[in-house]
Formats: sequence, structure tokens, C-alpha cells
Amino acid sequence: MGHELTLPGGRMNYPAMIHRAEALMRELKVPDMNVALPVSQYGGGYQQLVEIAKALNKQARLLILDEPSSALTRSEIDVLLDIIRDLKAKGVACVYISHKLDEVAAVCDTISVIRDGKHIATTAMADMDIPSIITQMVGREMSNLYPTEPHSVGEVIFEARHVTCYDVDNPKRKRVDDISFVLRRGEILGIAGLVGAGRTELVSALFGAYPGRYIGEVWLDGKAIDTRTPLKSIRAGLCMVPEDRKRQGIIPDLGVGQNITLAVLDSFAHLTRIDAEAELGSIDKEIARMHLKTASPFLPITSLSGGNQQKAVLAKMLLTKPRVLILDEPTRGVDVGAKYEIYKLMGALAASGVSIIMVSSELAEVLGVSDRVLVIGDGQLRGDFINEGLTQEQVLAAALSQSGDTAHNKNNNDRPGAVGDARQ
Repeated sequence: MGHELTLPGGRMNYPAMIHRAEALMRELKVPDMNVALPVSQYGGGYQQLVEIAKALNKQARLLILDEPSSALTRSEIDVLLDIIRDLKAKGVACVYISHKLDEVAAVCDTISVIRDGKHIATTAMADMDIPSIITQMVGREMSNLYPTEPHSVGEVIFEARHVTCYDVDNPKRKRVDDISFVLRRGEILGIAGLVGAGRTELVSALFGAYPGRYIGEVWLDGKAIDTRTPLKSIRAGLCMVPEDRKRQGIIPDLGVGQNITLAVLDSFAHLTRIDAEAELGSIDKEIARMHLKTASPFLPITSLSGGNQQKAVLAKMLLTKPRVLILDEPTRGVDVGAKYEIYKLMGALAASGVSIIMVSSELAEVLGVSDRVLVIGDGQLRGDFINEGLTQEQVLAAALSQSGDTAHNKNNNDRPGAVGDARQ
């Protein structure tokens, strides 16, 4: 877009543009993408790669990348960092904005830290390390990036049985292929896999939000529940914080407070009127509980930072008092301090008995907060691991495995309270 290839007379040269787009996507190690399809038909990870390809095509002298890896997997991030190094070698200046400090350390020469809208420091990367960057970002030292709240894992309360999702545009293709798993009371279950593996499709189907055709059963407390729509899922005790909060998590025209109470508005309704005082009291409590930074609950939610928008979406779902909470990329585009608070909240929820399913593209995050990890690859369940000594290499090996067998932790049946039906 903006650099179209044309034929004499100004007509679009579509074959040449498709050829160029395919070449750019091959450069980004995405050779199988159909560049003729609308970009809306691809998930956030692919959309991010398309945006990067567009910037590369313009052959810019200055390239500003704002959270370019937020929707990418580790292997795709490695490709992106290699491209940035090549651009630097060619004399292209880059501004790389990211909360992922390992990437910043890998490619940046100079670091500028901004906190709460104020410039904190600008330092040569050679004089910094990641802990010192974190200290500048949050204003205090953090000894543990993944805080763990003590919590016990109880009995099975949730089951997904034979979930299959069909592609929206190609009904013969399965995006999720017959996946079944269980979830225990107070358990944090991480779901890992590469972009396009079917993670978001799986949890969207469980919540009744998948746009295409899907089949499967969802059981809670030993009873099948109706999750054909998000409203029915919420009423049954199953809630979800979606991957794309801007499109699916917030209503940008409403204020912060109105977004927070949206899912429980009926609890403040009296006949045809809303008890505004009671609603505002609940909003103030949630803002305080979530440490949500806003000058007023009446401000448009779009005026908040990404981290505070995410806290508002979390508060909205927590007001419904869920039994099972699905978090799809809960810390995407969120700074280190807000991530820490979200992890603490997840631990506190698990300690109170709430069961959590967390989808994340960051393997370190999955391993840092999960009790158990499911690995999805090409729409199939490739691994079910107890998170004891589990490594990123093991998770990636399972995700990349072409075998139809499901890997599992050998100690699953030896540990009290662990899942004992890992399938082979």
C-alpha cells in the first residue's frame, strides 16, 4: 500500500505486486502465506508480519518499530532481529519500541527509558544490563519477573471434549483437530505453540466466540454446559480475555468505567434505569484493586496505555466471578511492571480456586507462571506436560513434532493431583 506497481497508463500490475509481496514474505520466512487474501483473514501474528513486510518494501532511511514482535513466536522474532541487523548494516536508522528486553539488548545500541510519560534516562546499551533497565522502568528493583503465589491444585472441574474448529474460508480445513483436555480447580494451564497452531481458535471455541463452524463439548463440574455464545459462557462461569483487546476486549467509544461494568450491567439495573451510584462504587473498587492508572473513570478507555486497558478488560471479566478464566495473550503490549501485577493477580485468583487457561507466545512466560502446559501444533494436541523442570526446548520440540502421538510428562500418573489421562 502506497508503493503500488503499475502498468503503462496507470493500471495496477497485480501479478507483479503479488510476486513482490510473496518475495517479501519469503524474506520473513513465511513462504506459505496467500498474499491475495484479505489481511483480516489472518491472525494477529501474520498481520504483524505483513506490517513489517510493508515497511521493508518502502526501503525507509528511518524505521520506527512499535512493539513489532508482540504477536510473533520465538523463531519469528529471531528472523525479525536478523532483518533489523541487516538494515542497521545498510545504514537504516531504527527506533525499536518494546517491552521485551532481551530483544532490546540484542539489537539496540542506545536505550531510552520512559515511565509514566516521562523520560527517565538515555544510556548506551554497552553500559546496561536487563536488570538495570527493569529498575529504571518500574522505579524499583525486581528480583523475580514471574512471581508465584502459593496455590494448591484440586480436582478436575472443567473438561473440553473433542473440540474441532473448521477454517472460516475453507470449511474442509481443520484449524483445531479433535482436542480434548481437562483443567483442575486452582490450576494455571498454559497453552503454547507457534503462530497459526490453533491456540486462539481453540479457546475462542470454548468461549463461544469462534466465527467459523466448530464442534465439541464443554463440561463444568461434571455437567455439560452451553457455550454457544459468549453470554451463555459467562453465565455458566466461563470467561475470556481475548487476544486482540482493541477489537474484541474494549468498546472504544465508552469510558473506562463503562467498559469495566459492561458484562454485569444487569446487576445495577432497576427496571429501566441504571443505579449510577452503585455502578460507580463498583468501578472505583475495581480501579483500586487492579492498580489501574486513570485520572477519571469517565475518560475514554482509548486514552489509557495498553497495560491499563488490559487491566480494565480483566476487571470486566472478574466482576462476573468466573469459575474458569481464559487469558489469551494477557501481557501482549504490556510493560514489565504491569506484567508483574498481572502475574500476581493470576496467582491470587488460582489461590482463591479460580482455574486459569493462559495462551501465550512467550515460552518464558508460559513456563514462568503455569502449573501444566499443553502444546498445540497444526491444530493438534502435541504435548501435555507437568511444569516441573520443563524447558523451552522440550516445548518447542513438541510444537514442531510431526508425529500424531501426544507427548506427555512421564510423571503425570505419579504425582497427586496431576492429570492422569495424557493420551499417546
